Amino acid sequence: MTSLDSSTVIIGAGFAGLFTALHLTNQHYPHPITLIDRTDRFCFKPLLYDYMSGEMASYQVHPLYAELLHGRHISFIKDTVTQVDLAACRLHISQGMTLAYDSLVLATGSIPAFFAEGAADHAFTFQDKADADVLKQHLQERLAEAAHVSSVDERQALLTVAIVGGGPVGVELALTLGDLLPQWYEAVDGSPEDIRIVLINRRDILTGDVNSRLRDTTMKAIENRTVQPELILGASVTAVRPNSVEFSCSDKRYHLSAGTIVWTAGTTTHPLIESLPIPAHERAKRGQLLVKPTLQLLSYPDVFAAGDCAVIQSDVPNWQPLPATAQVAYQQGGTIADALMAKVQHRETLLTTNVSFRGTMMKLGMGTSVANVFDRYEIVGPVGQTIRQVMYLGLTPTPSHNARTAADWIKEDVFRLYSSEYHAIDYRADLTSL
Repeated sequence: MTSLDSSTVIIGAGFAGLFTALHLTNQHYPHPITLIDRTDRFCFKPLLYDYMSGEMASYQVHPLYAELLHGRHISFIKDTVTQVDLAACRLHISQGMTLAYDSLVLATGSIPAFFAEGAADHAFTFQDKADADVLKQHLQERLAEAAHVSSVDERQALLTVAIVGGGPVGVELALTLGDLLPQWYEAVDGSPEDIRIVLINRRDILTGDVNSRLRDTTMKAIENRTVQPELILGASVTAVRPNSVEFSCSDKRYHLSAGTIVWTAGTTTHPLIESLPIPAHERAKRGQLLVKPTLQLLSYPDVFAAGDCAVIQSDVPNWQPLPATAQVAYQQGGTIADALMAKVQHRETLLTTNVSFRGTMMKLGMGTSVANVFDRYEIVGPVGQTIRQVMYLGLTPTPSHNARTAADWIKEDVFRLYSSEYHAIDYRADLTSL
């Protein structure tokens, strides 16, 4: 077994982990930084729909870490961490290497939570590039097969897509497929009106989510799709079979034949986080790690956690955890970087997490999105789509100067549409209409 010493190790190179590393190098952090992830590419998860639909290229949505980290003093290891020894300040990775750390950042994210029989085996997920590629290929195969089937019932089953989960992922995927599948089916001489997209959820869509304010806009978008997604609300999925979904609604049991089933119904704690020797009273209800406002673990001040795997401890009644969004992770990365710089500079007081929300964004179909700016303005349509895309692409040091320039333009001009009142603006013309 080999051994490699490193001052600061970051596990997970999603939004929280990557931006912690980038913030550190921007502040000229003097100690070695090691970033570990199981893949060699970053994934802009909010833009997976654009990648699958062909509206954005792979290099935009899935840039290589080698490109993002070029010129920065960050060692990147593509591997999986199998164990973390908090007492010894060491961790083990699958290729047989051990790493010692002075400071550790846990940014593993979460994994899909399957609560119905057979869901893990028979449903697709939509978490990364691999998921998007597999789902796209499967859908196109189903459409091609349906175009040559004579049985009406068999063709209808092949053309039915069931999406379990009415949060942002399920809703954005349903809206995108409502425009995309008709195009694919027409290409194989099929009739788009035969396609059926069904969204199944326990409650109303977007309930309890940071995007809940966008529900009315989302409902209008559902009505305007080429294929209008059907909503089955108040339903509990009990089982997923190879080509069907079983669910109960209003004390009745139902069976839906579907050639494609996608599971977007929530997440659970990453196995590595579950394996840590952290007692239950230092964890949140769903197993995430409780952290101080400085994002330090309660009993391990040299270990930080951010993103989906952490919840800030609070004594405030009815306090709600921060939403698991890109802008939160980005700012949490800044908080951790500042804390690590404070150690170097021997500052006793650390900054606490102070997340500033610029609003929320959702994809509403091909070529259209809604950008809810500062919870004051909803910009809907192609301009909303442009705002959403370039805001995400402008976060990281991508080689695309145009994307970053556009992001700066939006920050300077569009985000100045700040008002004490709430407005919905529907821009359906080109960018020049602004």
